[in-house]
Amino acid sequence: MMDADTASAALGIEPTELGDGRAVCRMTVTERMVNGHGLCHGGYVFLLADTAFAGACNSHGPVTVAAGAEITFVSPARAGDVLIAEAEERTRYGRSGIYDVTVRRPDGQVVAEFRGRSRELK
Repeated sequence: MMDADTASAALGIEPTELGDGRAVCRMTVTERMVNGHGLCHGGYVFLLADTAFAGACNSHGPVTVAAGAEITFVSPARAGDVLIAEAEERTRYGRSGIYDVTVRRPDGQVVAEFRGRSRELK
């Protein structure tokens, strides 16, 4: 699934770790990702977190999609920042799951917290 994700690849998002219920992805913020305030547009931060979420929830095999997600922006990112999104499975029940993703800079500064809800397709 990650190999076929051309949307994420086009933005330079690269998976660095994939495992059962877990995924880590990284992205460098470019000048084209910056909004009118000189900060990384929140949509790009969300997309990075969503990509890690997708990797984690699809790690078990069945095709799984987002049923919903929310994000809390904690601190801004700027052009040149490297962002790392680390997704962890919290629970799976039936065809559903809950995953948390933390987006950080390499120094550990948290940029955003994301929670995704997944649903396996039949």
